[in-house]
Amino acid sequence: MKFLKYLASAAVISSSFSLALLTKPVQAQVAYGSYIGVGPTVGISDGAQVGGVLGVRYKLLETPISFRTQALIGENTAVVPMVSYDVPLNWQTDAYLGAGLVLAGGDTPSPVGNKVSFALQPGVDYMVPNSNTVIFGNAIIAFDAYRDQSNTAVSIQGGVGLRF
Repeated sequence: MKFLKYLASAAVISSSFSLALLTKPVQAQVAYGSYIGVGPTVGISDGAQVGGVLGVRYKLLETPISFRTQALIGENTAVVPMVSYDVPLNWQTDAYLGAGLVLAGGDTPSPVGNKVSFALQPGVDYMVPNSNTVIFGNAIIAFDAYRDQSNTAVSIQGGVGLRF
């Protein structure tokens, strides 16, 4: 009878140890959710240009990569397609760094210049709990962004989006 008790105890300890080895620690995951959003934009390099932004994020599931595009609408319009690497800060919040192009033209500069240029985009997405709402904010840093000079253009955007 004592042998059966020892055997049962050994089985419980063994299964608990096996479960502990198979269990992974809990980590924050990239906040899921593609979205489309709107908000204001401010170009801070060539005077203070104020306009609007239409932003779209397409989240690749189970990878920390997103495709993002923003249209900056002001005196002149620029489209900024990006690929970003997303880093989860907690269950609702991602920080990201995007790289892509500024597609701008015309004589009047947009908030991010007036020629095609390389750009970086650091930003943050916050998924509001128990809703389909997203609050986003970012900066676009466009290098060699002006036709008549080789200056860098910087704009800041923020807004509210709807996840889909």
